[in-house]
Amino acid sequence: MPAIKVLANLFASLQNSEMRHKKECIVIPASSLAGEVLTVLQKRRYIGEFELIRDGVGGKLKIQLLGRINRCAVISPRFPVKKRALVAWEHRFLPAVGVGILIVSTPAGVMEHTEAQEKGLGGRLLGYVY
Repeated sequence: MPAIKVLANLFASLQNSEMRHKKECIVIPASSLAGEVLTVLQKRRYIGEFELIRDGVGGKLKIQLLGRINRCAVISPRFPVKKRALVAWEHRFLPAVGVGILIVSTPAGVMEHTEAQEKGLGGRLLGYVY
């Protein structure tokens, strides 16, 4: 399955489970990119713990929800973004300055847009969460 579809499935499952006030969510299939995105969300405390369940096929991700996600979505197409242009994309996808994060794939790995700005990195936009 293409990475963009895996991420779209991940974000849709997270948002739907949050809207229904569920305590956990299971996402099928798992991927390394989805794991890296979940690590970024966990670092910002949008989600709790998550674990990879290997079932021999594609794996599953079991995610603990904290009720802090109002909206999350994948950004398609994956726009290339320069380090100085991150502020413009923040205004486009996030409701206010300082509310939410853009998830960016950089040469140094997947990270949030503020961390990419601090490190002086550009990359490709993957999605947003607030």
